[in-house]
Amino acid sequence: MQTDTDRRSWQDLQRRIAGDAPIYLISGALLAACFGLFWAFDIGRTGAGGIASNARLYFAAALAMAFADIVWQLSRHRPGAPTQFLLDLYRARLADPAVLARLPLLAIAIAFMPFFSTLKSMIPLFNDFDWDPTFIAWDRLLFLGHDAADALQPLVGYPLVTSLLAMFYHAWIMLIYVGVLFFLFYRVAAPAGRQYFLCFVLIWTVIGGALATLFASVGPCFVGPLFGDTTFDAHMAYLEVANAQFPVPTLNVQAMLLQWHHEHARGLGSGITAMPSMHVAMAQLTWLGMRRVSPTAGWWFFAFFVLIWIGSVHLAYHYAVDGLVSVIATAAIWSGSGALLRAWDRRLGFLFRERVALPA
Repeated sequence: MQTDTDRRSWQDLQRRIAGDAPIYLISGALLAACFGLFWAFDIGRTGAGGIASNARLYFAAALAMAFADIVWQLSRHRPGAPTQFLLDLYRARLADPAVLARLPLLAIAIAFMPFFSTLKSMIPLFNDFDWDPTFIAWDRLLFLGHDAADALQPLVGYPLVTSLLAMFYHAWIMLIYVGVLFFLFYRVAAPAGRQYFLCFVLIWTVIGGALATLFASVGPCFVGPLFGDTTFDAHMAYLEVANAQFPVPTLNVQAMLLQWHHEHARGLGSGITAMPSMHVAMAQLTWLGMRRVSPTAGWWFFAFFVLIWIGSVHLAYHYAVDGLVSVIATAAIWSGSGALLRAWDRRLGFLFRERVALPA
């Protein structure tokens, strides 16, 4: 027999899934479009291995977060029977409708990144990489005749600082894995959870897919090897000198991306594109979400966002205008996503004959 508690839990689960319906519809449409492109260009089953790899990365992030949570819970509550305490705690969490309703969204996140990587590697099929001269000119216009990397050099052009910026740039990957899990499953992140995830999907496709294809460019670190452009040779030489003193791991990644580009690889993480900057877009998205969770945390993630933008230029991945376009596009997607979800919640309130108290 179904108890009142079971019935309320089932109703809560239904409403939460209904509240996420716009995300399902938009994500489904975008994934279907990806399938269509793969079929049209005979890409085959490229994404299958990438999905498995991405799932392992999410699993590793989940384990790390669970370990940190276990340590926190035990140090906070100091239970007499730690094992039973943890079993009861996590059994209750896993039965929470708020957790169950978000599992399909996690599946979407796991599938999305490999699809994006494949699309990113397909850019040359749709457009030539011919925007770099334009973006070099735009940067020089912004920085009074100087390249952005040269303009930043007096501020950050010290080997130790360069190495630290490279470390932060690599730490960015946690925004994808830890960030998604945090905003989907942690109650404290509920005020921004749905809006964050809808933006996550749209940013990867609109900014990282459509705009990257429309404004196809390779970035400062690749214009030399790919096109023989010597504009950034001196700056790349500085990065090599810095790497000889302190590790600058982004140089190894750039070499790997270049090799994959020549091999036409389409796996997870492959593909070359500069405009717009996904590093800047994701750092900005995380800041926008975290400031809803905690004003203090918001300031820390704003600082991280600024460091990523500076690092994207100094480490020769991007032009300064790549980040500028990302900032504008991300702000527009964040605002539009919030408006869409609020409109949907008003519609749900009418359907359920009451206001649905789900945060936008």
